[in-house]
Amino acid sequence: MQNKDKKKEFDIKNIRISPGQFIPVSFLVTIIIGTILLMLPISTVPGEKTGLITALFTATTSVCVTGLVVVDTYAHWTAFGQAVILVLVQIGGLGVVAVGSMIMLIGKKKFSLADRKLLGDSLNVEKNRGLLSFLIRIFKGVFFVEGAGAILYAFKFVPLLGPIKGVWASIFQSVSAFCNAGMDIVGPNSMIDFRESRYLMYLTMILIVLGGLGFVVWFDVIDGVRDGVKKRFGPDRVFERLPEHSKLVLVMTFILLLTGTVGIFAAEYNNPETIGNMNLSDKLLNSLFQSVTFRTAGFAAVPQDMLTETSCVIGYVLMFIGGSPVGTAGGVKTVTAFLVFMNAVSYIRGKKENVVFKHRVSEELMRKAAAVVFVSFCAVTVMTLLLMTRGVNLTDAMYEVVSALATVGLSRSLTPNLDRFGRLIIITSMYLGRIGPISMAIFFTKGSSSQNKIKHSEGTFYVG
Repeated sequence: MQNKDKKKEFDIKNIRISPGQFIPVSFLVTIIIGTILLMLPISTVPGEKTGLITALFTATTSVCVTGLVVVDTYAHWTAFGQAVILVLVQIGGLGVVAVGSMIMLIGKKKFSLADRKLLGDSLNVEKNRGLLSFLIRIFKGVFFVEGAGAILYAFKFVPLLGPIKGVWASIFQSVSAFCNAGMDIVGPNSMIDFRESRYLMYLTMILIVLGGLGFVVWFDVIDGVRDGVKKRFGPDRVFERLPEHSKLVLVMTFILLLTGTVGIFAAEYNNPETIGNMNLSDKLLNSLFQSVTFRTAGFAAVPQDMLTETSCVIGYVLMFIGGSPVGTAGGVKTVTAFLVFMNAVSYIRGKKENVVFKHRVSEELMRKAAAVVFVSFCAVTVMTLLLMTRGVNLTDAMYEVVSALATVGLSRSLTPNLDRFGRLIIITSMYLGRIGPISMAIFFTKGSSSQNKIKHSEGTFYVG
């Protein structure tokens, strides 16, 4: 009888995985499949070898849309290997659950309430009503933008690389830029060779920003503009009528890009290794591009290891904050960072409520924002210290770790030179960054509601 009970206890049918646990597992499984595919001989060009750590690192950076690489994407991988990477980037950018749900929709399979709950959690939206329509709209929008981006890139890359390679590079670059992956197959220098090409620089920045704004903001702006045209509203009226989330994202994005551009322009103005020798117009363009790419994009127009210490500090902040929710970007997200900042300001001013655009922010959301920032900061600290044990200085170690955890993909020429343990640290950081450190913390908790049923007496504590 005891043996039968034990068998029942470990029966796989009785294993239940919550949405908060399924999402990290789905990304992990995708990374494992990608690793296996990249280790196949057909994935690597003749004369090169792909070991387990290299394949694992590349699969992780692709699925986590980070962009840090230990081998050159354009030279090490065959067309098949590059296709695997591109598919992993697309899956990672949209989300494993979202892609799986779309396949279910195409196959005309029914969605249970549990399926809808899982999809909502993966997209970080709370609504169940209209969720599938929202998903379809996302995919249509993504493929339209990526397709348009590929066509526009082709005008430059086809004459440069030839018809076949030029088209392939255009598709790869468009998907990578929109998904904020920062990987390319044009050459070894990312965007450095094109930093004086306004066409390519602005096209890349537009795709990065569109991916980082978030799909909710997309549709709010599209619907708002469409409604504004019908009713003949001016731009200010259209903005005023937007939902509070979209208004906050747009304002935060503008402020961060502007302050980042000004800060980098001032810090690098006389640096001959970055923008010091450029004319004023190119200095402004490349400062803006650096500010944009710090927002989890990973493309580099100037050598990152030549940036000043001031620019690195600016980079830490911008990378840590990242893009906006329900999009392809990483970081703790713009809204999260603002809520933590606003909470401190509200306390200092003696306000009992946190109000944004005349709407109150719930206490639960404020607590979540604080938890995300705290856990992410702890992850940065721990991973940086671990990487420093490999003989890496503080500036380079923190730059690499923040870039990995925020799924940015920028490096001060450190990634290819990391030893095995250093690469495992960055692999772990990229994975944590994609699923979110707070999600990993929840993964290992059972979340029993009984813990909240006991009310304790209020204690006396002193802070500050």
